[in-house]
Amino acid sequence: MEKNEKILIVEDDTDINNMIRDALSKAGYACTQAFSGTEGLLYIEKEPYSPVLLDLMLPGRNGEELLSEIKKKYSVPVMVVSAKDSIESKVDLLNSGAEDYMTKPFDIQELIARVGVQIRRFSGETEQRKDVLSYKDLRLCTDSYTVTVSGKQADLTKQEFKILEFLLLHPKKVCSKQEIYDYAWDDLYIGEDKTINVHISNIRRKLKKLSQEEYIETVWGIGFCLAK
Repeated sequence: MEKNEKILIVEDDTDINNMIRDALSKAGYACTQAFSGTEGLLYIEKEPYSPVLLDLMLPGRNGEELLSEIKKKYSVPVMVVSAKDSIESKVDLLNSGAEDYMTKPFDIQELIARVGVQIRRFSGETEQRKDVLSYKDLRLCTDSYTVTVSGKQADLTKQEFKILEFLLLHPKKVCSKQEIYDYAWDDLYIGEDKTINVHISNIRRKLKKLSQEEYIETVWGIGFCLAK
């Protein structure tokens, strides 16, 4: 099914450009292809895109120049897709305004997933929220930022609260670690399994002090869900 989002691929390697276009088209996105920085800027000036997939080593304007130009004039998320894999390059581009950075070679399914993350962030799409989210004897209040179990308050950190909130917003879903991290930290997920595991463990420990109920279930190899 065709999605409303338009994606601009700025990549001078024809094979890579076509591969990305084909994969995103199959996922339902409308794609425009540019093969130089100058051509990419011309497309951006004509219509909005969300996001722009940007190579760095381009003819005409290079990727760094194009990123700077985009961020000066337009509210457009930019994902850098480059063979430059040094930490310095990644940090510099992210500090210059890039929303994400993937190194070549990349997994095409991961790229599609990251495109989806940027589209959701940029469009502000969120699941319909309620002031109070409930599960078993647990109550989470989004307005007061409090969690209670059988009327007794749990002392959760901001990230612990957001993790629990995300799980409660998806009561029938197994939530991946990347989805949880994206929601709770509003940051790039780079395999932060230990961080998420520690926070989940802390939530369980704090809730266990208030009730013998199990609230979070681990689904090995995938992520977490609400315990049945």
